[in-house]
Amino acid sequence: MIQVYPAESAHRFDHGWLKGTHSFSFGDYYDPANTAFGPMRVCNDDIIAPGRGFGAHPHSDMEIVSIVLSGRLRHEDNLGNVAETTFGGIQRMSAGTGVIHTEHNPSDTEPVRLLQLWFMPRTRSTSPSYRTSRFDPAKLHGTLLPVVSANGLTEAVDIAQDMTIYLSRLQAGEQLDYRQPQGRRIYIHLIEGQLKLNGDKLLHPGDSARIEDLSELNLAAGEDVFVMLIDLP
Repeated sequence: MIQVYPAESAHRFDHGWLKGTHSFSFGDYYDPANTAFGPMRVCNDDIIAPGRGFGAHPHSDMEIVSIVLSGRLRHEDNLGNVAETTFGGIQRMSAGTGVIHTEHNPSDTEPVRLLQLWFMPRTRSTSPSYRTSRFDPAKLHGTLLPVVSANGLTEAVDIAQDMTIYLSRLQAGEQLDYRQPQGRRIYIHLIEGQLKLNGDKLLHPGDSARIEDLSELNLAAGEDVFVMLIDLP
């Protein structure tokens, strides 16, 4: 089953310094029918204005992934981690028993756009940790590149959940097939372009799809595409 969520169905917000969309219930937006997809809890597409960001705040028992699409994102936490990430960089924070962190845009002139994703961990109350990794953007073309994974993949940052996040760029007319064992889920978020799933479900920028009970998925680009695919339990 493929269930498409048009971009217009996401919760849109504009706080001036921060604007974007929430694909799941988050903050002051609550829909009891839209709180999770398997272990996935959050998919936010955020744009943070220059020099602004989130002050110190706590998290616990959550796997938090930030994928920077443009600009720069700076992270600091009470574990002593400090990092700046640009496109090609991934931040993963395992909040575990608790961590306090800040995220902000260090640029004076350029906004930062990022996807922030939250997942429930396999095990609660573990020691918190933070990691960054980089991927080569040239390797996105024509394939599904794993950038976050629990499977020990060399270029992917690790995560404490049985899942993998892939990114891909396809040229118009290109296709990819994705196969997975029965009983797993797939979450699709289209960043750019026009994408058709299994020949009939058409996605436009900002659209997402939640897929269950399918072991084979075909992705066909109607226009040049930038897409995120997440394999979930």
